[in-house]
Amino acid sequence: MSETRRAVPTIKIDDERVRVVEWRFAPGTATGWHRHEYAYVVVPLTTGPLAISGADGAVTTAELRTGEPYFRLAGVEHDVANPNASEFVFVEIELKDAPLSARGRSAARAASVSRPRPTPRRGARARRPR
Repeated sequence: MSETRRAVPTIKIDDERVRVVEWRFAPGTATGWHRHEYAYVVVPLTTGPLAISGADGAVTTAELRTGEPYFRLAGVEHDVANPNASEFVFVEIELKDAPLSARGRSAARAASVSRPRPTPRRGARARRPR
């Protein structure tokens, strides 16, 4: 039984507030099973799918796009693998600040859902703040 080769993490910043890691996945490599200690943001530098093995054993495909970030709360457990024939790269930013309150968690969950921004209609006047 062969062991899956590992993706290569390079720590770019690691201080009291954030840890920034560049992850490089050669074809067929994976992070290995891990649990996120902190809330985090991922910014893909490559477009394409990644295979995500969850805590329940299910494998899903995440379609990432260059420059389109996403946010997750602390506690996520998974293994991330590159099924592509070419290298896949993303930057992960872990937020080490104090844990989110229940209210902050609700806002963070809402923010983690990708929503398109409304496009202003032609001729519509901008609203002034009250």
